[in-house]
Amino acid sequence: MNRLTGKVALVTGGARGQGEAEARMFAAEGAKVVLADVLDELGEKVASEIGESARYLHLDVTSEEGWTGVVEETVAAFGRLDILINNAGIVRTGYIEEHSVEDYMAVVNVNQLGVFLGMRSVVAAMREAGGGSIVNISSNAGLEGVEGVVGYVASKWAVRGMTKTAAIEFGQYGIRVNSVHPGGVDTPMLGGDELGHMAVTDPFRDQPIGRISQPEEIARLVLFLASDESSYSTGSEFIADGGRTAGHRDPGIVSE
Repeated sequence: MNRLTGKVALVTGGARGQGEAEARMFAAEGAKVVLADVLDELGEKVASEIGESARYLHLDVTSEEGWTGVVEETVAAFGRLDILINNAGIVRTGYIEEHSVEDYMAVVNVNQLGVFLGMRSVVAAMREAGGGSIVNISSNAGLEGVEGVVGYVASKWAVRGMTKTAAIEFGQYGIRVNSVHPGGVDTPMLGGDELGHMAVTDPFRDQPIGRISQPEEIARLVLFLASDESSYSTGSEFIADGGRTAGHRDPGIVSE
């Protein structure tokens, strides 16, 4: 407990799923937390449930002005900003031949431009605070190709590269930047309309840990990177995908 005492965190996509799990965990560990999202009703509810250590702010992560306002409001409310979790993301499905430019750019704007704007927007506040930690949520799709989600894959590879560049540029200010690469997480994104055709369990049976992850499992890794326990880690990928990118079992060789 108290691994984030005295720190202030901003979590995008904080109204539900993985972002919600991170926000709740951070608050339990002593942080003041700002949940930012476009799902206002859900976000307000989560912040209210967390209590006085949390507040909700509306943020479209593709908006430069929106980012400026949220960072200013965070510092005004809590006096500083130490942690940014770039968690907001969307996915659109479609094979390359049929994938529309509109769907492709919608994903890139949220998943890639949103991360760029977030990192750029917090540097001054973190520098003023004496340093900080930025955690960019990528995916195992930022480590390998995935059929039928070309825009998502492109954006998550971009997050991986931007993380390394930011780590080089921001290290002089005591700001660490790392990326987290989850596999499947049991959230509304995976089970809802965005990937409604995909079963929540079947695609994960053949990986070494043969199940989907829960949001809290990813949040614990993000907590480590947000805390001072990871003080010598920057510019790195941290994978939590049940071993999916390690490879797959061959049913012709391995018997149950």
